[in-house]
Amino acid sequence: PFYEDEVPSADSVSGQGIVNASPDQQQRVGVKVAPVESRDLFVIVRASARVAYDPALYSAILEHQAAVEAAKNSAGSAPFHTESEATVRASGLRLRQMGLSEEQITLVSRPGFDPSNLLLGKAGGTVWVYAEIYDYEASLVKPGQEVDLTSTAFPGKTLQGTVRAVDSIVNAETRTLRARIVTPNPDGSLKPDMYLNAAIHAALGRKLAVPEAAVLNTGTRQLVFVQTAPGQFDPRTIEIGRQADGYFEVRSGLKEGERVSTAANFLIDSESKLKAAVQNQ
Repeated sequence: PFYEDEVPSADSVSGQGIVNASPDQQQRVGVKVAPVESRDLFVIVRASARVAYDPALYSAILEHQAAVEAAKNSAGSAPFHTESEATVRASGLRLRQMGLSEEQITLVSRPGFDPSNLLLGKAGGTVWVYAEIYDYEASLVKPGQEVDLTSTAFPGKTLQGTVRAVDSIVNAETRTLRARIVTPNPDGSLKPDMYLNAAIHAALGRKLAVPEAAVLNTGTRQLVFVQTAPGQFDPRTIEIGRQADGYFEVRSGLKEGERVSTAANFLIDSESKLKAAVQNQ
């Protein structure tokens, strides 16, 4: 026999039936539920990195600084000033092509800026670190994000850096974009071309989310069991986004405030399939 609330609805999931379980049954199999709610999600983007040794960028910065200075000195002579301004734009464009952001170009243009840390690291200063980000993760990485840097060269030690820019041109061979990170080098342990591991803390923003344990991935769809009444669990197909901090971003299929099963889902799923098979006989 079937109870009225077990009859599949118009939006029921193919091959799945509604599951009813008494409080005693739920306790025996360990059923737990959690709310669907909006939360701030964060992901860790991991990448291989190295301490920069970049003579080409060093020379390009010096050339841009010289062009900026020449433009200032030629302010009283219209023909020469026009030519100098064109040189500044050209050298600035070259820096953009090499991966610097507009903010970084403004910084390196200031009098007294020393780019020698692109060639040599020294204790008490800072160094540039280049991290290779895969193109499918590039949208997550933005200037201002914090980065943890580790290396087998100093086991157990973590250095903190900050993303300053992300290249706008994809490397055609590796399908990666370069994130440019600045990090302190207090004891001089970071040497040019040293390999590092980078963990970039990227914020996804406030998103509707469910615990990872609530989602059953069948290979063709993502399934959750929604508690629609005490002891009743309805199967529902949802669309998920990125995985972050033990949660999945929910793109469609659930509403805030609904409750989903987060434990014993395989048992609920088996019962749900059995119900569907019996109903279809």
